[in-house]
Amino acid sequence: MQASERSSRHARRSSTMAGMPLNDMPWWRWRANVRSALHMLSDPHFHENYWVPRVPGYGDVTDAVYRLVEDTWLDNWSAEKYVGTVFRDSQEAALVDAAVLRVLRIMHQVGADAPVSDYLGHHGWPEAVRAAREAHIRLAANDGEDPDTPPRSLDELHAALHSV
Repeated sequence: MQASERSSRHARRSSTMAGMPLNDMPWWRWRANVRSALHMLSDPHFHENYWVPRVPGYGDVTDAVYRLVEDTWLDNWSAEKYVGTVFRDSQEAALVDAAVLRVLRIMHQVGADAPVSDYLGHHGWPEAVRAAREAHIRLAANDGEDPDTPPRSLDELHAALHSV
């Protein structure tokens, strides 16, 4: 491979970085943020044990939604736009779109700064969790990871994203 073919947009497959596998997706940092958000949003055990008691280092629902849409603008357009850069295929994109729409609908109804309990008590929350879980499972499996490992802290995510 020539140096010109190894631009910063093309991550090379490697083992792991701070416990998070690197992958061959060009915009892997965006993918890592989306995966982190989906992972946290998809885990009711995590909600009860980390978000409800406000365990430091794991943020809250608003933080997760921010990671989900921050760079990708998935609150404005379809994940399909990122097939080949952030998402591997149209199925990943469709699952992410479904999760984003459900979570954002609830966020707009309860408010971005609402307590976690307002999200968890919303009638649509179980469906949002299910949609996030489906997307999380697909992305984790496609990256060769176990979707049932506990979510990493935001410090671990930050270290993984900024150590390269």
